[in-house]
Amino acid sequence: MLVLGLTGGIASGKSMVAGIFQSLGAEVVSADALAREVVRPGSAILACIAERFGNEVLGSDGGLNRPYLAEKIFSDPQARKTLDRITHPAIAALASRRFKAFAQKGTRIVVYDAPLLYEAGADTQVDRVVVVAVDEATQLQRLMLRDGLDRLAAKARVDAQMPLVQKVARADYVIDNNGSLEATRQQVVALMARLVPEMAGPGLPNLENAE
Repeated sequence: MLVLGLTGGIASGKSMVAGIFQSLGAEVVSADALAREVVRPGSAILACIAERFGNEVLGSDGGLNRPYLAEKIFSDPQARKTLDRITHPAIAALASRRFKAFAQKGTRIVVYDAPLLYEAGADTQVDRVVVVAVDEATQLQRLMLRDGLDRLAAKARVDAQMPLVQKVARADYVIDNNGSLEATRQQVVALMARLVPEMAGPGLPNLENAE
């Protein structure tokens, strides 16, 4: 089984690309979904977060108050590092269990959609890495539209992650998402056909022997 790490910058289009991989036959594991799972109400990880950051991080339903915590960590790099030390090991362990379950089912390829793949050291859990790349102007515009942020707030969130240029430099494969949805899809189709040609579907290019 091939585990393909999928990452990029915030608002670069990772989830869209993950959806394309899934439509072509890959299984997808979302690090964001795992992150929500490890902080479910009553979990040990959520209790640890509340102990470190105060009960204000808990909502009225006992779950995580995400807007409050986001404001804390994006304005305080040390707080962000503390949160990462609490959550990343639990997310990694849960991801490992998901990968093993898919391997036992005979799955050919799993895409691990992880925004902080490199920052969390999770690139050690995957076989190869795909980075979804956009230019910063496009990234900021998409983030502002998506989350209703002003430019300053959007820039702070972009700057809180590893620079996208560094991720591109470390990638095995790069998907350029500056263009249209169809242009991005064609890149994913070609990569999928190269990696696991029998899963990519009829009529798609077989690039197994491509340089």
